[in-house]
Amino acid sequence: MGKRKFTAEFKTQIVLQVLREEKELGAIAAEQQINPNQLRTWKKEFLDKAASVFDGSRQTKESERRKRELEAEKEDMLKTIGQLTLERDFLKKKSIQIMGADYEKKFIR
Repeated sequence: MGKRKFTAEFKTQIVLQVLREEKELGAIAAEQQINPNQLRTWKKEFLDKAASVFDGSRQTKESERRKRELEAEKEDMLKTIGQLTLERDFLKKKSIQIMGADYEKKFIR
């Protein structure tokens, strides 16, 4: 059996159950067929990142700005790649015209 994947929503629900102390961690883990150590890891991760919820607006703005910068950079690179591809194809055709059909066999491998 392969490794199970859990959604963020599922993990959140389970961790909240643990934090509410509705049941013992071991009981919740057994009920959900999750290793108790995995559940402890999720709980620690959840609590470690809890403060970022209140810091989110600044981080969101910064990440959105960075995303826009990266998208612009990507577009520039795609334009450059397109231009270089056109130039390469043009030069390849011209070299074949100038050097003859054997040129490609001799020098391009």
